[in-house]
Amino acid sequence: MMRKLMILVVSALLVILAACGSKDTAKTNQAKGEDLGLIKEGTLSFAMSGQYPPLNFKKDDKLTGFDVEIGNEIAKRIGVKANPVTNQWETIIQGLKAKKYDAIIGSMTATPERDKQVDFTNPYYLSGAQIFVAENNSNITSKDDLKGKTIGVIQASTWKDMALELSDQVKGYPSDVNALQDLAIGRLDAVITDKIVGLNAKNEKGLKIKPIGNLLNEDRVSVAVAEGNKELADKINKAIDDMQKDGTYEKISKKWFNENLLKK
Repeated sequence: MMRKLMILVVSALLVILAACGSKDTAKTNQAKGEDLGLIKEGTLSFAMSGQYPPLNFKKDDKLTGFDVEIGNEIAKRIGVKANPVTNQWETIIQGLKAKKYDAIIGSMTATPERDKQVDFTNPYYLSGAQIFVAENNSNITSKDDLKGKTIGVIQASTWKDMALELSDQVKGYPSDVNALQDLAIGRLDAVITDKIVGLNAKNEKGLKIKPIGNLLNEDRVSVAVAEGNKELADKINKAIDDMQKDGTYEKISKKWFNENLLKK
């Protein structure tokens, strides 16, 4: 009888301790959520336009793309659920400031002007002006080899100004794709365009082109969080750093672009 009574007492104590532990865990998680300043406890809501393939776009009414996968992985490493959402690009910063979402993970370049309104993390990919040549071209390996060469660019673009500094033979096109198509069939010696645009044309359209040399200018594409939310920015920075160290970042990057977008 005494033995049965002791078993009942011990069982009751274990139930009480478990309940206390659950409450403590809940309090800890709640405090963690409050520290990160998340709009909804336990969920990282991050915004993008949803109209920028292959970085972020909708497929079968579901958001997908490089940005989405990076955001999902960041949320996982922070220990919260991921909630990717869309917002018009023109008002995406205003949406963040109005607390419609916790972050912007939508291929936003960190600029001094934007930095006055939001806080940026370390970059999660690098882009900028990139020189592309035909895949079988071994004569042009850097910008120094472009003197006197025919360079294709979008008409009235910043790329055109860069091209004119490198060669007096510059041809304007209505779109990047038109220029890159002419490059692939030998009508141009090189094209200067955004690195991501060129890589996407190479991968999606199967163009026989390749990037060469360093970026002519560097765009640091970063996660934007509400101004002053250092706790969340620090957590995201650690997640991005850990993703690079364990190879997860490179795996995601190569899935969408066949190369590591943080590798210089």
